[in-house]
Amino acid sequence: MDIFTPTILLLTVSFAAMAGLLAGLLGIGGGVILVPLFLWLFKLAGFPAEMIVHTAFGTSLCIIVPTAISSTLGHRKRGNVAWHQVFYLVVGGALGAIIGSSLAVLLSGKILHAAFGGMQILVGLKLLFFHPRLPLEELDPRKVSLLLVGLAGGVFSAFFGVGGGVIAVPLMLMVLRLPIHLAVGNSSALIVVSALFGTASYILHGLGEVASVPFSLGYVNLLVAAVVAPLTIVCARLGVRLASRISQDKMVNVFAILLVLVGLKLIF
Repeated sequence: MDIFTPTILLLTVSFAAMAGLLAGLLGIGGGVILVPLFLWLFKLAGFPAEMIVHTAFGTSLCIIVPTAISSTLGHRKRGNVAWHQVFYLVVGGALGAIIGSSLAVLLSGKILHAAFGGMQILVGLKLLFFHPRLPLEELDPRKVSLLLVGLAGGVFSAFFGVGGGVIAVPLMLMVLRLPIHLAVGNSSALIVVSALFGTASYILHGLGEVASVPFSLGYVNLLVAAVVAPLTIVCARLGVRLASRISQDKMVNVFAILLVLVGLKLIF
């Protein structure tokens, strides 16, 4: 079956653009949009059932790497990245990504599919209804706290094939007590490393699979990554620009509703 029909290509491009915009706007990587897209696309393409979920996760992480780099560079120009904090975040993130991806490949695609849908719903509901009173801001959190937040973001990122910002940004706000602009910028930088290590791990774990998919390296489909990544990179820079012009509260609410709907579709 030809998966790149005009309708499918239009949907793929639309989702890719949305993922890039959200990555730049909210510092989340965009995987929460890309993974559901790839689950649908790879099934339509006739990928082996046992490889669909893991390949969706691995390909999503591969695309997130350049997308997060684009987002990070945009935030850096606006002074929203504290490199001395990012160093400790990415050390924890790299370790967490290896742990998360190693755990994910041990589980069946069916379990991961349901877990991802449940994660989408919980995160969406939290963003939509739970707005905690944040503590006073702090610009110099402890190094151990930075390492632990990076570790949590890395595990979450690699296990679910997403950027990890949906957990890293709230932790930076509530645990590290960073200002929102630093939380989003630092999260983008953290995502670069956690997604890079996660991608490498999915490639290595997928090399031993008996089933094979054209244009794939392990659990990463290089053809789809080459088609989608350029658009997410460009749209990530647009998202960074929009971050200073559009109310993030409104965008978060729209994003939260989208997460819940996608999560329900994945589960039911």
